[in-house]
Amino acid sequence: MQAEPTRWLLLVHQLPAKPGYPRVKVWRRLQVLGAVAVRNAAYVLPASEQAQEDFEWVLKEIGELGGDGMIWEARLVDGFSDEDVQGLFNAARAEDYDALSKNARALTAALDAKGAPDSQGEARTRLTRLRAEVARVAAIDFFGANGRETVEGLLSGLEARLQEDKTMAEDRHEQSAGGTAADALKGRVWVTRRGVYVDRIASAWLIRRFIDPEARFKFVPAKGYEPEPGELRFDMYEGEFTHEGDRCTFEVLLARTGLNDPALAAIGEIVHDIDLKDAKFGREDASGIARVMDGIAAANKDDERRLERGIEVLDGLYEVFRRKRG
Repeated sequence: MQAEPTRWLLLVHQLPAKPGYPRVKVWRRLQVLGAVAVRNAAYVLPASEQAQEDFEWVLKEIGELGGDGMIWEARLVDGFSDEDVQGLFNAARAEDYDALSKNARALTAALDAKGAPDSQGEARTRLTRLRAEVARVAAIDFFGANGRETVEGLLSGLEARLQEDKTMAEDRHEQSAGGTAADALKGRVWVTRRGVYVDRIASAWLIRRFIDPEARFKFVPAKGYEPEPGELRFDMYEGEFTHEGDRCTFEVLLARTGLNDPALAAIGEIVHDIDLKDAKFGREDASGIARVMDGIAAANKDDERRLERGIEVLDGLYEVFRRKRG
């Protein structure tokens, strides 16, 4: 059954050419709302009562600044597709998450460099601000852009590090990061976000090949999904297996299931470098694998098909590393 077309709200406006500050002011307001431009001075949001109210306030402000405009509710017929516009939203939010991840890594580096009690107090203040900014970006992440799991993992790692009671923090970490009983992971439905890419593809491969051979996969919206009994979520916000500290989901699965295989560890390093973009392991082969995954994503919109193609690639990559070891 074909999905219902997405309803959009469009704000089309014009402002006097001079002075320039009204344009900047309106642009900043639209950025805060999470709106994206589909044409010059034409901005869009997914249709909702809140979006309409937000656009009405911006339109009022535009009038006060000497401009005019109108708000339309629309469905896309030709030119841009719904998927194209969703891609604009996801690209904008991915940039936001990437910037937040860089700030979180910078905070970790600063803490490593200083290490004094007063620097930890400063770090907590900065961490609180980062948490607030993540919440702001998540509120305008309408279609579940990539990157939230990375920054959430980094912030969670910082929070664990800054716990005043280190013993309790270590105990909690041991309980959550300890080995997971293999039988408890068999015959499950494994749930992840739609639009799978490298970490989710590699994690699904790891699950199917080494953890749960009978695994069934379910692809859901990034926001608003309520898990059913017996389901296990991976590489998604609040999932049972997702980013922890500076580890991607694939690395977390390896650690939590006790899979001690140098070939899998090598693949984990590649997935990490592609997914987190921090060059932690400096894998030269990461760029080539990233290009292959880009090609799979571009050629296959269906998530099941992406997994099929990605699993073929990772089967071959695993054999290469396994034979090198031999």
